[in-house]
Amino acid sequence: MLSLFSADIAVDLGTANTLIYMKGKGIVLNEPSIVAFDSTTKKIVAIGREAQAMVGRTHRDIQTIRPMKDGVIADFEIAEGMLRALIKKVHPSWLPSRRIVISVPSGITEVEKRAVRDSAEHAGAKEVHLIAEPMAAAIGIGLDVEAPVGNIIIDIGGGTTEIAVIALSGIVNQESIRVAGDELTLAVMQFFKRNYNILIGERTAELIKCQVGSAMPLEEELMVEVKGRDLVAGIPKTIEVSSVEVRDALADPVNAIVEAVKVSLERTPPELSADILDRGMMLSGGGALLKGLDERLKLETNLPVHIADDPLTAVVRGTGKVLENLSHYMKVLIKSRRY
Repeated sequence: MLSLFSADIAVDLGTANTLIYMKGKGIVLNEPSIVAFDSTTKKIVAIGREAQAMVGRTHRDIQTIRPMKDGVIADFEIAEGMLRALIKKVHPSWLPSRRIVISVPSGITEVEKRAVRDSAEHAGAKEVHLIAEPMAAAIGIGLDVEAPVGNIIIDIGGGTTEIAVIALSGIVNQESIRVAGDELTLAVMQFFKRNYNILIGERTAELIKCQVGSAMPLEEELMVEVKGRDLVAGIPKTIEVSSVEVRDALADPVNAIVEAVKVSLERTPPELSADILDRGMMLSGGGALLKGLDERLKLETNLPVHIADDPLTAVVRGTGKVLENLSHYMKVLIKSRRY
């Protein structure tokens, strides 16, 4: 018989993926933030990868949704159920955790913070701490956030792009826009609908974005086969498109991210601007993997741009570090409450 135990955990409750870090064990779960549930009873049928496999393939009795939208909770009841189920997946005999640290976008409102806190408490947490995502990402990639030196971090997730200038354990200025990975995927879907009269699914658009999407011209342009439904004839159709066309499709959301970075740099105090000129900008989050985005930002700002090692897990690694040493990072947590 398995013994019951209570473990402190850190959670990156993302729009696209949820990652869980367990104290003393590291990252123990990385699953898509997708839930399949019975539309009549609201009972959860599947979560994570199992639910992702059902997207676009369910009958009318089962719905698949993302309970997180733009980095915040869109469906409170389903989000709570997903969090509870994912925690149980980490260890089936898990008792309610005494302490949970959750990363949240820096631009969310007090009401949205309360929704995250309540979900964690209803899932069994006794003590909930929230930390701003860019701060968690900075800690995760090893930046010294406590030093009197300016660092700029750009965290591009599924729902939000978080840009923050960090110094002395706090966020000096931050820009949070709800344009990120999901907007890039949507732009690809709309491009094929508008230009080719073809309807493609979200998973197909995501795959195209990852395979051939870029923010700058590639050394060797790529071709990709796209399968969808012809909106005129109503039958399945296959076409071939180049990475040049996909880059055009992504232009608007990429431009929005670049502009947000420029706005953040304009608001940065001159002493910290000098630090950033020497140290450059750090990119984290899944969006950091978009081909040529670092080159585009370098071209637009004339600053060095570095992509973090394993950018997808930067936020949860930082949240985990805070969990492992709460007393040391208490000042960071207190300052995070203001954002």
